[in-house]
Amino acid sequence: MSVAIEVRGLAKRYGDVEAVRGIDFVVARGEVFGLLGPNGAGKTTTVEILEGHRERTAGEVSVLGHDPQRRERALRERVGIVLQSCGMYRHVTVREAVAHWAGFYPHPRDVDEVLDLAGLSEQAGVRTGRLSGGQLRRLDFALALVGDPELIFLDEPTTGFDPAARRQAWDTVRSLRDLGKTVLLTTHYLDEAQALADRVAIVQDGRILAQGAPGDLGAGSTRYRVAWRDAEGEAHERVTDDPTGLLHELTTDALARGERLEELSVTRPTLEDVYLELTAGGDARA
Repeated sequence: MSVAIEVRGLAKRYGDVEAVRGIDFVVARGEVFGLLGPNGAGKTTTVEILEGHRERTAGEVSVLGHDPQRRERALRERVGIVLQSCGMYRHVTVREAVAHWAGFYPHPRDVDEVLDLAGLSEQAGVRTGRLSGGQLRRLDFALALVGDPELIFLDEPTTGFDPAARRQAWDTVRSLRDLGKTVLLTTHYLDEAQALADRVAIVQDGRILAQGAPGDLGAGSTRYRVAWRDAEGEAHERVTDDPTGLLHELTTDALARGERLEELSVTRPTLEDVYLELTAGGDARA
């Protein structure tokens, strides 16, 4: 596996407050990796360290073979960043903004190509002060993409979006994967992580509690959810480590009563189940 990001024992303290507490993860080149957790879990602090915007207290970090804390130009030329919120001069057009940013990089992408990729071709001549919130966020994507980066950081990219704007942003992220880009995504939206990430790490209180493919986190559990409706139509649900034994018990009792178990199902925990179980009652202070 070719590695884009490697983090070992990463820690960040502010006085007595531990924002990040010795986390480890690896991001492969070409994958979308999600840091998933509630607000204040330490996701943004971690990403800012990887971007070189914040110094770490301890641990080892490699981003595209560089230590981001050194702020080397050779690394910055290969990275694109979409922050939680960005600003832009209100009186320049979308095309002017993207073309201006392209001048910062040695080998930028074609401006029209980037506008099309970000879904802004029709707004190319519009001044940024007249863009909607969703269009401004797409402009943030365009500015991050125009340098043709190998690695793109997306920090809570759809916070505050309406459903339509979120779906459009997701399409942009999927297009990045199709281009072979590596993406590190932070989010507290479960559906976003499920839809976009190849792998996720669930972060709580500055620690990684679990990581893996979204579909595998629940599948790796030994717990099962058994659901059914009784003869009166009342819904029932039980969680068990032994679904075979529970099914035998339920069906035996139902047959003895001459009843049917309607809508009987056996499922493993979902990513949402795992997330809520791991983060329930957590003390997020980062």
